[in-house]
Amino acid sequence: MKFKTKTYSYAFWSALYLTLISGLVLFFAHFVFDNILGTLGLIIAFFILFIISFFIIQYRAENFIYKRLRKIYEEISFLDVQDLSRQSTTTDIDEISKSVREFAEDKRQEIQSLTERDSFRRDFMGNVAHELKTPLFTVQGYILTLLEGAVNDKQLRNKYLERANKGVERLVALIKDLDMISKLERDSIKLNLEVFNILELIQSVFDLFEMKAKKRGITLQFDRVYEFPVFVEADIEKIEQVLINLVVNSIKYGVPNGTTVVGIEDYSPKKFIVKVVDNGEGIKQEHLGRLFERFYRVDTSRSRDQGGSGLGLSIVKHIVEAHDENILINSTYGKGSEFSFTIPKAQ
Repeated sequence: MKFKTKTYSYAFWSALYLTLISGLVLFFAHFVFDNILGTLGLIIAFFILFIISFFIIQYRAENFIYKRLRKIYEEISFLDVQDLSRQSTTTDIDEISKSVREFAEDKRQEIQSLTERDSFRRDFMGNVAHELKTPLFTVQGYILTLLEGAVNDKQLRNKYLERANKGVERLVALIKDLDMISKLERDSIKLNLEVFNILELIQSVFDLFEMKAKKRGITLQFDRVYEFPVFVEADIEKIEQVLINLVVNSIKYGVPNGTTVVGIEDYSPKKFIVKVVDNGEGIKQEHLGRLFERFYRVDTSRSRDQGGSGLGLSIVKHIVEAHDENILINSTYGKGSEFSFTIPKAQ
């Protein structure tokens, strides 16, 4: 209602000015032009009245709009009142409308982002609580059983202590992975780039998990015999973590008597691509888009039986992207999966 009152005031004063000017022009035309020039005098009088009316309305409109725009500029933080020109007030309406639309769109996207982050935070806290709860309750259950008298049975005591230790190891692994992914997301981990032979690194990962693979009847091997070293430039510890996570993942989801094959190929003049291929159960298409999300599991029950924090692939993605490289996946359900990532060649 306040704005309407101001428009009535604007209309009232504009009408008053035009009435007074019109009266003066008509009076002047009647006593001067009518007696001297006749009809031509009246035409001249109306033309003068039109010109005067045009400038009065233009000045009043600019003044009215300028005051309104100035107030808007003063109230909206992202607009600088010094940028407002009185002479270009009428054209500034389009500019301010554009600026306000852009501002509103930015705020809409900001609200959407905050909403998504809040939802992500709730999901993350729920997942962390769930992942911590299982091993904690397991450890607590075995310890309580020992306290209630099972500690006196040496065989039972050792059995329960071993199981409790596995629960603790899972907790430690989960906390380490959470710490790593937290640091990666905060960009607080600096990459120590160095030149190294990636074939040796892959072989060391094979040696590390040879026994784990044999327990499941899975063979770890290269795709071919490499006659010469393959030198790359990256953070060797982080790339080792990537290889460990991918190899362990292929062992967990591999089939008995299956294979995990690692190969290296040229990707571009300055990059190699490292491929980790298995002939396991594969992944359905609907899961591929979310596979690198934290705590996302394709098969929840089996994943927990196999152990792990549910953060392995998410860590892989963060490390690879920290190197400004790409992580790729190709999987056919029932036939196997291929995880691959690019890595810079040594210069």
